[in-house]
Amino acid sequence: MKIGYLGPQGTFSHKAAKEFAKTQENHELVPFNYIVDCLDAVNKKALDFAVVPFENSIEGTVTFTIDSLIFDVDVIIEQEIILPITHNLAVKNGVKKEVITKILSHPQALAQCKKYLDKNFHDAEKIQVSSTAEAGNIVSQSNECLGAVCTKEAAELFGLTIIEESIQDEVQNKTRFLVVSKDGPTLPKYEGKTSIVFGTGNEPGSLYRILDIMAIWDLNMSKIESRPRKNELGKYVFYIDMESTNAADISDALKMIERKTSFFKHLGTYHTLQYRQ
Repeated sequence: MKIGYLGPQGTFSHKAAKEFAKTQENHELVPFNYIVDCLDAVNKKALDFAVVPFENSIEGTVTFTIDSLIFDVDVIIEQEIILPITHNLAVKNGVKKEVITKILSHPQALAQCKKYLDKNFHDAEKIQVSSTAEAGNIVSQSNECLGAVCTKEAAELFGLTIIEESIQDEVQNKTRFLVVSKDGPTLPKYEGKTSIVFGTGNEPGSLYRILDIMAIWDLNMSKIESRPRKNELGKYVFYIDMESTNAADISDALKMIERKTSFFKHLGTYHTLQYRQ
């Protein structure tokens, strides 16, 4: 059982993949450098599953993931994992906070710790790298006075010392990861959260008519987001998450929505795993 994730080891994606892997026997975790490559490997059946970041409570939707799911691949969401995100400031042993001149991390991590970094390291250069784990790796090999915003696992992996814990701007910082496969579950059930994407005609009330269907079937819309169609300026598709405890309602609503749209894609109906540290 091959499970792909956005690598390298020591990232939050790696942590989410390990949580999902606990439910699978004889698994192999396979790191990828890019989200699109990880999803494409599932699409081509080179992987059984992929675990990819989709949405952060501070920074919002990961555009690489949502656009790939909409336009590039035909895969099914089987599960979502909600992972608390705790960022730490790590250095080589002996480096003091006062002498740090540069701080490295993934752009999302730097953004999620902006208030802390502005207050405590206003003059330090902020350097974006490919992942929080890569930040830890660079700091571990450098002779400069560097700091890495990274996970506890990455600090341990590269022998760094954490000098400040939980430096993210929001205590309730969480990231939503999606577990996807090519064909979906053997016995799909319309239970839990449902994700769809659709396009409508360019006419008054077209979006309202879709939302009205959801209201008629008493579906709770928890997320709606528009994404550009890519091929024409001003043209959009809509991504929606909706929830219901009635499987029949979801099934019936999806059939009606598909008939009323110019483009429709059911990305999956799935359950949520809430991970607690």
